Amino acid sequence: MSQRFNAQQLATGSIFVALAVMGLKIAAWMMTGSVALLSDALESLVNIGGAVMAWFAVRYAQRPPDAGHPYGHHKAEYFSAVIEGILIVIAALVIVHEAVNALSRPEMADWAPAGLLVNALAMAVNLLWAQVLLRAGARLSSPALSAGGRHLMSDVWTSAGVLAGLGLALASGWAILDPLLALLVAVNILREGWRVIASSVNGLMDMAAPEAERARIEEIIHRSAAGALQVHGLKTRRAGRALFVEFHMVVDGAMSVRAAHDICDRVEAALKAALPDAQAVIHVEPEHKLEPAGIKPR
Repeated sequence: MSQRFNAQQLATGSIFVALAVMGLKIAAWMMTGSVALLSDALESLVNIGGAVMAWFAVRYAQRPPDAGHPYGHHKAEYFSAVIEGILIVIAALVIVHEAVNALSRPEMADWAPAGLLVNALAMAVNLLWAQVLLRAGARLSSPALSAGGRHLMSDVWTSAGVLAGLGLALASGWAILDPLLALLVAVNILREGWRVIASSVNGLMDMAAPEAERARIEEIIHRSAAGALQVHGLKTRRAGRALFVEFHMVVDGAMSVRAAHDICDRVEAALKAALPDAQAVIHVEPEHKLEPAGIKPR
């Protein structure tokens, strides 16, 4: 399904899915009174906030370059992901507060099996949508969608653990399992919040493209830069969907500007064909700029 929709449509869908899931989880909590299910519902409230921010970030990131932002607005998605990570951490701290209070007065309340089934339905919806977002995030190189998918997968594992633990509590009658499970939920949410923040900050810090992508770029240059003597000083960075590639290309000093420019055009076209979001900057140099190591074109 992720193949048929763009980032903005998927971000819009995330808002509606988050609202539906939160409604189901609140219903499950009201049917049981379980603090663990309440903590699960509180995380869904964060999902809604994150989905709304992702929607705005995706729309803003798609704006074309302008005089004030000549490299585009791609990094807006990283800001959205960082804020979502912070919201995740805040939700975890709220859950810790609720769980610590409940530890002093553990109650079984009315843990109706129907409430657990409703929560299981919410978990299934989250699982399906998380897979959609993760595939779309990879396909579209969207930090906002990827962060949303990772967050939902964390929510899925949280729900699965809560349901298994509450099932055990129902069977054993150990009411204290409820707040203990809520604490475990909080730890898991804190971990996921940290991962979302760390990965997004790396994007804001102009982290290089992944090693596999860099190797692919080197192979493209190796195949397409025939006529050049060497390529060195390759630098890459990801900014949302955009991939910026910069390198020095050494040519024979007697080569005409037109011939050197033709090689640059050929390399840029090859990069665009394989990596549509790539933007290359090539600095042409004469042969006395040869380095001891570099990419030697065919």
